[in-house]
Amino acid sequence: MKINKLNITILFGLTAIIGILVAQLLWTRQAFTLEEKKFSQKAHIALLEVAKKLYEGTNHELPAESPVQKVSNDYYIVNVDNDFEPEILEYYLRHEFDKINLQTDFEYAMYNCHSDEMVYGNYVSLQKSSGKHSVYFPKHKNLVYYFAIRFPNETSYLFSSLRFWFVLSLALIVILIVYVYSIFTILQQRKYSELQRDFINNMTHEFKTPLSSILLASSYLKKQPAIQSDEKLEKYTEIIIGQSNKLNDHIGKILNIAKSDNAPLDLDISEVKVMAVLQDVVENIQLKHEHISVNIIAERDYTIAADAFHFTNLVYNLIDNSVKYCEKVPEITIRLTQQKQMLQMQFTDNGIGIPPKKLAFIFDKFYRIPSTKSNEVNGFGLGLYYVKKICTLHRWKISATNNPDHGITITLLIPIQ
Repeated sequence: MKINKLNITILFGLTAIIGILVAQLLWTRQAFTLEEKKFSQKAHIALLEVAKKLYEGTNHELPAESPVQKVSNDYYIVNVDNDFEPEILEYYLRHEFDKINLQTDFEYAMYNCHSDEMVYGNYVSLQKSSGKHSVYFPKHKNLVYYFAIRFPNETSYLFSSLRFWFVLSLALIVILIVYVYSIFTILQQRKYSELQRDFINNMTHEFKTPLSSILLASSYLKKQPAIQSDEKLEKYTEIIIGQSNKLNDHIGKILNIAKSDNAPLDLDISEVKVMAVLQDVVENIQLKHEHISVNIIAERDYTIAADAFHFTNLVYNLIDNSVKYCEKVPEITIRLTQQKQMLQMQFTDNGIGIPPKKLAFIFDKFYRIPSTKSNEVNGFGLGLYYVKKICTLHRWKISATNNPDHGITITLLIPIQ
């Protein structure tokens, strides 16, 4: 079901981005067409004004039919039924184009009826250092007095006026590429995650079988009279049993984490007395570590809504971490205070502390801070990851800070029943 939902989400996102991109390209094409029509209209109006000015002061009247004809996209001819000077023509062209803000290069030529060819051509550039340009215009039939004009850079001019549209389209293409790459990376990571989880499950199950046999044989061996009568053999047997139990606990943690990653944990929420859980966990830990000091400070007992089993494991992990990462006699203070409708639980220890740059990563899966003490302590970096996961499932807040002198403080914010 998860895979289907993910695939549907990916497909929906990809379709949406492609749809937006196609719509953007269609809008850009339409905008280009509109700009092209706008350019043609401007050129037509400007050339018509030039023709009117050329008729002024003459005995001829402007014909009823428009003298401006568009031969191609960038080529126009203007029929003028009288003679005129080329300097006057260029002046009028510049003036009218500036008036309508048609800022692009153009070239023009006049038809000489005596020589029957286009003469007096010139290339007018808006850039001072444009270089020399050859001007050539074909002769137009059935016209005697006319001039022709061409806009050689019309396409680039139109593209420059639509710069924003093209930048937006390019941005959407980049977003599409990044999206596809991200989806590919996510799918690859999911594949690697599944392979890793399967490997861990298989590895831990393979360890469970021989470990169970070792524990069973060691327990039977310890009961033998020959072992009980020899102090050294009994001690060695206890070491085997103790280390096997520790390894069994580590394997259990890995299996629980792998199981919780594969499927969400089912919480059995009930009313839990906080003080009872704390005292029970402290008693169990003190049986294992007799030298530790745990001080519980609370104005009263509090009741919270929680899964009793996972909450107990959470408290055990926090206290156990404080014991393991301490280079002197562990001193742990658990302080319970009420802030409005929230219970604040603070676990403060006198351990080795955590470098400030590493503090943000202590709840990550398999993360262990490289240090001499970390190398001495057995573990997989799953304890605080499990604590964070339980807090997230309960919708509690958890944070960690370094103490001013030494050690760290883990703070939990839990709603009070």
